[in-house]
Amino acid sequence: MNAAPADQIRLLEVQALDVRLSQLAHKLRTLPEHAELDALNADLTQLRDLLVAAQTEESDTAREQTKAEQDVDQVRQRAARDQKRLDSGAVTSPKDLENLQHEIASLAKRQSDLEDVVLEVMERREAAQERVAELTGRVQSLQDRIGDTTARRDTAAGEIDAEVATVTKERGVIAATIPADLLKLYDKLREQQGGVGAARLYQRRCDGCRQELAITELNEVRAAAPDAVVRCENCRRILVRTPESGL
Repeated sequence: MNAAPADQIRLLEVQALDVRLSQLAHKLRTLPEHAELDALNADLTQLRDLLVAAQTEESDTAREQTKAEQDVDQVRQRAARDQKRLDSGAVTSPKDLENLQHEIASLAKRQSDLEDVVLEVMERREAAQERVAELTGRVQSLQDRIGDTTARRDTAAGEIDAEVATVTKERGVIAATIPADLLKLYDKLREQQGGVGAARLYQRRCDGCRQELAITELNEVRAAAPDAVVRCENCRRILVRTPESGL
């Protein structure tokens, strides 16, 4: 394959732009905000699970408190009715009076026990409410951090995307001036060789594989016509000759 030396030089310009595009793609993929967001979202998921558990506990204790208070109220009402009967004098039988007084005493003990249960449930509910409030605050704080980090990531990504657009446009302009067959070979080699399809021959060394050319290979390059497209024997990339090639 033959191509004017100027076209081969421009191929190095395209290669430099392609390297920059690869660097920008890597930079976009490895923005520190990505890892930070992954960690923050994992923490948020864990906190939300804890919050749901705390809310469930608070809801359960609320129902338990309501039930306990209803039990106390029922006993209190029953005791009040018995006391009213006792105070009315309607019960005259000594045995019935004794039974009524015994029941009132038992109800008083039962009410006291149930009130203790209410207090214990209220304490647990208060602790659950405090836990819910604490976790809600932590979730909100974490969501704020995620919002800030997302904004930073989007800003950084936007700057990278803008540079990508500029470099891509510049590459298109230069690539349009390069013969189609040479550009096709370059693109094929670039795909095969990890993103580098053309390399400068600098001081008798291939900039692609960093290997110094053997004397026989160097003589072949010296003897090649200026418009001949030469390839590195070691990595098979296009070798572009420049005044600094050391030929």
